[in-house]
Amino acid sequence: MIGLTIAIIIFNIVAFKTNKRLTKNQIIHIWCFTIAFQQTFDLIIEFKYHGYWYFKKAIEWKGLLPHTILIPPVNMMFLNWYPLNSKISRQAGYIFFWVIAILIYEAITTLPEPWGYFHYGWWELWYAATINPILFLILLDFYKWIVNAEKEII
Repeated sequence: MIGLTIAIIIFNIVAFKTNKRLTKNQIIHIWCFTIAFQQTFDLIIEFKYHGYWYFKKAIEWKGLLPHTILIPPVNMMFLNWYPLNSKISRQAGYIFFWVIAILIYEAITTLPEPWGYFHYGWWELWYAATINPILFLILLDFYKWIVNAEKEII
């Protein structure tokens, strides 16, 4: 729980203090999208198929923390610093960097408590390496959709 608490505090401080691109509306959309998307994915992988779980193989109140306030600020940082107007190779490199960083963080979360809180069932780290770039691209498309929707309103 110590590792999760430290990560939540650091990720949220960095995400909000360094934000220069995202509007309040975009932050709200990203936050809600992230929670809904992660809850849907985890409902299947975590609870139905027991691929991984947070803390214990049960639904717990403290399990809501990683589902609600850990990942949204990470997605804010990813989008805030994303090189939107750069070459495709730079964008691909940026996504690759983030995938590596997330994999390192995920490996750290599997440490024994009180530092770790994440446990594998049949899920393996390389599954995350495969799926995370896809998840980042979905997030990026969602962000672009919100930006375009805002332009239509104005």
